[in-house]
Amino acid sequence: MSGNPNPVLSVSDQKDTRIYAASERVEMMEALYRRFGDGGMTTLRNRIHYLRKKLAWVFVIRLARFIKRGLDIGISLSLLVLSSPLLLVVALAIKLTDGGPVLFWQKRVGKWGREFWFPKFRSMIVDAEAIRNDILSQSHHQDSITFKMKHDPRVTWIGRIIRKYSIDELPQLLNVLRGEMSLVGPRPPLPSEVAQYTLMNRRRLDVKPGLTCSWQVRGRGDIPFPEQARLDAEYVESQSLWLDIRILLKTVPAVLTGRGAY
Repeated sequence: MSGNPNPVLSVSDQKDTRIYAASERVEMMEALYRRFGDGGMTTLRNRIHYLRKKLAWVFVIRLARFIKRGLDIGISLSLLVLSSPLLLVVALAIKLTDGGPVLFWQKRVGKWGREFWFPKFRSMIVDAEAIRNDILSQSHHQDSITFKMKHDPRVTWIGRIIRKYSIDELPQLLNVLRGEMSLVGPRPPLPSEVAQYTLMNRRRLDVKPGLTCSWQVRGRGDIPFPEQARLDAEYVESQSLWLDIRILLKTVPAVLTGRGAY
């Protein structure tokens, strides 16, 4: 057999083809150098590498958010169904105690400062907010933005029970279903508290608020506000699905012991 790799073309024709292809590559290289400068190819490769990393990062972040939202919907819906008998008993007990409303609604601040209505099972007397200013000096969190009182006289008998085991927070599963809250995230503050926030404190508003958080599983009301804000900022910086699962698992014993629940 002859050394001609392509019997259709003559040797001279094949040489002309290779020369033409080489000249095309040279022209392409010159165009790249004109566009990107002397480091054209290096710059192009760096840009392609950066673009690939960025696209991979965006994909991972969006996938994590999608999974987190799926868990929020699945778990909150399951909890609402499974706890429905308990919710009915608690609602009846609150109503029979003083005839007042079963739920207590407040405006809270969510992600990026968006306000939303936040329900809880009512654990206090009907006019509790009206006398709040009279007992501010007795707050367990002295010189703090938040108000916590170990032996709050406004709490009813059924209120003490549902507060100890965080049953009063279960109606917020509806906020999770609506997408205003997540299962895990900083607890949603009052607008009056946000008005006193420092720039660091506002880091808490960079994510959706949650039913439970890192400081809730470490002592709830026993944790002073500055420490709460620090732990929430740490969560915002290092949030992940694995971290959320760890916090959810730690929430169960924290609720059963009732530590720091006032």
